[in-house]
Amino acid sequence: LSGFVQSFSQLERMAMPLIVPPTDPVKNPNGWLNAGAALLEAVRAREVHPVLIIYAKMADASRAGNATEFNQAVGELRQWLADKGFTKPLKKARAEFFFNHFQPFYKATVIYVLAFLLAAVSLFNLSSWLRKSAINATFIALLLHTTGLVFRMALEGRPPVTNLYSSAVFIGWAAVLIGLALERYFPLAIGVFMASAIGIATQIIAHNLALGGDTMEMLRAVLDTNFWLATHVITITLGYSATFLAGFFGLLYVLLGVFSRRLTPELAQALHRMVYATTCFAALFSFTGTVLGGIWADQSWGRFWGWDPKENGALIIVLWNAVYLHARWGKLLEERGLMNVAIFGNVVTAWSWFGVNMLGVGLHSYGFMDAAFKALLIFVGFQIAVIALGCLPIRMWKSHPDKQPDALQSTPGAAQAATPQ
Repeated sequence: LSGFVQSFSQLERMAMPLIVPPTDPVKNPNGWLNAGAALLEAVRAREVHPVLIIYAKMADASRAGNATEFNQAVGELRQWLADKGFTKPLKKARAEFFFNHFQPFYKATVIYVLAFLLAAVSLFNLSSWLRKSAINATFIALLLHTTGLVFRMALEGRPPVTNLYSSAVFIGWAAVLIGLALERYFPLAIGVFMASAIGIATQIIAHNLALGGDTMEMLRAVLDTNFWLATHVITITLGYSATFLAGFFGLLYVLLGVFSRRLTPELAQALHRMVYATTCFAALFSFTGTVLGGIWADQSWGRFWGWDPKENGALIIVLWNAVYLHARWGKLLEERGLMNVAIFGNVVTAWSWFGVNMLGVGLHSYGFMDAAFKALLIFVGFQIAVIALGCLPIRMWKSHPDKQPDALQSTPGAAQAATPQ
C-alpha cells in the first residue's frame, strides 16, 4: 500500500491536468483534481472516484486498440457528467467540436482567394459582373469569418481579441469590412481587391500563429478583464487594421503606377481619397485606444505611461498617422509622397504588432515571441523597396500621362468613382 501511496503522491506533485471532476459541482465547483490527488483521496476514503474507473476503461481499450470499448467508455463519461449537472460544459464541448470541424476560417480563406482573383481581373478589364462577383464572394467569406469570431467569443466568454492569434483574425475581419465599405463609395474593385488580399494575408498569419499551440489559452491576470479587452484592445486593433489598409492602398498605387498603365489620374485620385479616409479612421481609433490603454495601465500598474516597448509602438502608430494628416493638410507632400508615407505605416504597424514582442522586455510579457523575425524583415524590406519605387522620377512610371494612350486617360468607372457617391 505504501508503494501505491508513494506513486500517487508523485503523480500529484507532477501537477497533471485537473481531469477528475467534483462529484457535487454545485457545492464544490472548483473541486477538480489531477489523477494523483484523486487516487490519494481514493486511498483515504476507501472509494475510487467513478471517473477514474472510466478513465481506466478508456486506457485499457486504447492499449488494446478496441475502438468500440473506448467509445462506450466515453459514452459512460458523458452520461456521468450529465447526471451530475455538467450540462453547460457538455454543450460547450459539443460547440467547440463543431467549430473545430466546421473550420470557418479555412473556408473563409478559400473564398477570399476566389474573391481576390475575381477582383484582380476586374481591376484590369473593368468588368462589372466580375467586380460584383468579387464583392459577393468577399461578403460570403466575411460571413464565415464573422461566424468564426462569434464562435470563439462564445466559447471563451471573451471579446474577440485576447492574444496574437485572435488579433490577426480580428485585424483581417475589420480590414475586410472597411474595404467593402470603401467599395460602396468608390466602385472600382479596389476596395474589394484589398479587402480580399488582407483577408488572405491575415488568415495565413493566424494559421502560422496557431501552430504554436492552443489559441484559446487561459488569460494572464492583467488581461482578465472583459471591459478593457472590449474597449482598449478592440479600439487599438481597429487602428492597426485601418493603418494596414491605408498602407496597402498605397502599395497598390505605386505598383500600378510603376508597372502598368492602369493608374489613370481619376484612379489615382480615388486611391488618394481612400488612403485619406482610412488614415483618418486609423488616427482616431489608434489615438483613442492608446489613451484607453494608459488608463488601464494606471489601474493595473499604477502609472499611466512608462515608455514600455508596447506602449511606444502604439504611440508611434498614432504619431505616424498624424504625420500623414499634417503633411496632407499642410500640403507638405503631394500625392505620391503621401502614398509613400502611408506605405511606411505598414512598417510602423508591423513593428508595434510583432516587432516589440520580439524584444523580450517590458511589462507586456504576455505577448513575447521569438518566431517570425525573418518574415518581419522580409515584409519590412518589401515595403522599403516599394517606397523606393515610389520615389522614382515620374517619367520612369508606366502610368506617366505622356505614356498613356488617350483611351486609358479616363474610364467611365474611374471617373464616376473619383468622387465618393
